[in-house]
Amino acid sequence: MADPKGFMNVRREGPTRRPVDLRLMDWREVYEDFGKEKLESQASRCMDCGIPFCHQGCPLGNLIPEWNTLVWRKDWVDAIERLHATNNFPEFTGTLCPAPCEAACVLGINDDPVTIKQVEIEIIDRAWDEGWVRPRPPEIRTGKRVAVVGSGPAGLAAAQQLTRVGHDVVVFERADRIGGLLRYGIPEFKMAKHRLDRRLEQMRAEGTVFRPNVEVGVDLSTEDLRAEYDAVVLAGGATAWRDLPVPGRELTGIYQAMEYLPPANRVQEGDLERSPIHAEDKHVVIIGGGDTGADCLGTAHRQGAASVTQLEIMPMPPEHRSAAHPWPTYPMIYRVSSAHEEGGDRIYAVSTTEFVGNDEGQVRALRLSEVAMEGGKFVPVPGTERELPCDLAFLAMGFVGPEKGKLLEGLGVEYDARGNVARDESFMTNVPGVFSAGDMGRGQSLIVWAIAEGRAAAAGVDKFLTGRDVLPAPIVPTDRPMV
Repeated sequence: MADPKGFMNVRREGPTRRPVDLRLMDWREVYEDFGKEKLESQASRCMDCGIPFCHQGCPLGNLIPEWNTLVWRKDWVDAIERLHATNNFPEFTGTLCPAPCEAACVLGINDDPVTIKQVEIEIIDRAWDEGWVRPRPPEIRTGKRVAVVGSGPAGLAAAQQLTRVGHDVVVFERADRIGGLLRYGIPEFKMAKHRLDRRLEQMRAEGTVFRPNVEVGVDLSTEDLRAEYDAVVLAGGATAWRDLPVPGRELTGIYQAMEYLPPANRVQEGDLERSPIHAEDKHVVIIGGGDTGADCLGTAHRQGAASVTQLEIMPMPPEHRSAAHPWPTYPMIYRVSSAHEEGGDRIYAVSTTEFVGNDEGQVRALRLSEVAMEGGKFVPVPGTERELPCDLAFLAMGFVGPEKGKLLEGLGVEYDARGNVARDESFMTNVPGVFSAGDMGRGQSLIVWAIAEGRAAAAGVDKFLTGRDVLPAPIVPTDRPMV
């Protein structure tokens, strides 16, 4: 274990966010450097519990006590090897995952949990800086061809696993760049895109082929897809967004979050000088209190919005874990993200009833009312109706499942009761050789689940193609360090 008295002698400390007035002037990630000495001290707080519930909290089953101990011992090379043993992309989870592992930390029962997420991101950042992350191409090729449709975290994890064991993998992406929502849905201040780009370069060097600007089912028929590939992994996500069918929805100035965030990211990619949907000097209302809404919030701040208000239909959560969410479950508590810290108002337990427009058909206001739960439904509270100024409205109310377009129709896959692509325990759909991973089969979920499902689906694909029960481990040459 790490320091036997570390959890008693060292208090939890997380990374410092850059000053708000400075970070609103750019799109860089919001956190200051943490420092490896400070991190080694934080890693010492891990108790190496007899039953590490952090494993239960992490869908990837990350070997958290092991790499905490290795960091405390200053053995960073072994730490990144243990981290990569279960997680292809710790730089993605280290920046984007809400850390259910920390909620399940045994120390968190009566103290502050270990800073697991910060240890994770510092391990992989140092590994990249030191040149320890290099390609792992396969030594033997199987001759089997696999198509991965979708290049988000699930698709990339499946592709890397399958490439490393010798299959010829092609990743198809309908957008002009690889990355899915990692590329165009996640703002730069939340995860810098160099983290994605350097990982893609590693995958190319391993042999994975990327084909952007290809919408399977349209540009490439499903018949040709099945004819050319021995197996297919569907990893297109749950991109069918939830709408808000209230009066005035047709007015100009009302957008889905995923209509707003991608062009803002394209500005950072250098494709645009200015986003066509811009919040400068506008009164912005964001409907939806989750992470996507917070991404819209931070983006609107950086564009110079006059005001930003975020609405949530649920009541304000408690500041501390309640009896409804006992340890080690992930608690629904009041959280302040970096975007919330930057400003704006948050209004809970309200529902939008109408958008109000001006004579030009542009939204100018939003009408809402407070709601209460009755009989399992939200009902308006009489006498609480009011109006908010609104020049731009962003709908960030989540997603209802995968798009039911030519891809899924052409393949003939079946759906489960929730409308997601149905699959068995090996992640194979009703169509032999066609597998599903990530949000497309699971529904809207966390990035850590996407990577876990991509890895699991890859194991299912490999068994289908070769009969192997377990994916063989990639060969690590003797000229360490190499991870």
